[in-house]
Amino acid sequence: MHRQILPTALLRLIDELGSLPGVGPRTAERYAYHLLRASDKKSHTLADSLAKLHTQVSTCPITFALIDFDEQYSKLYTDESRNKQLVALVEEPLDIVALEKTGQFNGTYHVLGGAISPIDGIGPEQLHIPELVQRIKKDNVIELIIATNASVEGESTALFVQNYIKDADIQIDVSRLARGIPVGVDLEYADQITLGHALEGRKKL
Repeated sequence: MHRQILPTALLRLIDELGSLPGVGPRTAERYAYHLLRASDKKSHTLADSLAKLHTQVSTCPITFALIDFDEQYSKLYTDESRNKQLVALVEEPLDIVALEKTGQFNGTYHVLGGAISPIDGIGPEQLHIPELVQRIKKDNVIELIIATNASVEGESTALFVQNYIKDADIQIDVSRLARGIPVGVDLEYADQITLGHALEGRKKL
């Protein structure tokens, strides 16, 4: 593609789209051309959604799941039918969506906010681990399911959390998702059947 022959506004959009995870140059071009050919209304709707993203999405102060800006806590935490004594520990908010799709979990969640990754400059102090310990004590949690991704970072984070809880002298059952999830596949992209089997086959550590 000869960038010099394209309009500046189009180039800027291609560059911005291309900076998104999983979007390569060709895909960014296709998205940009699609928006250019579409009606102004579609572009304005997309722009409005992006503009409201940081003002109308908030984080639950207990579970760290994503919530609407006018909500105080996550619905999955305040729902009386959910078991607060059973907590699934996940890396990112979208991992909650993946586990909920299985329909086999009636506990609550705790979002770490990432995984330990020295190469990316992410250490334990940047994750919501102390808040997890507070929740375990406050809600009298009986079992913690560590549902971090099946990756090197996920495994390292799981081990750190397990040791952190042990060092805090907290008596609790700690389990890990069974290895139905292929190594290298993020929880967000795992299929529902695999996740369901992983939940059913979790083992105590």
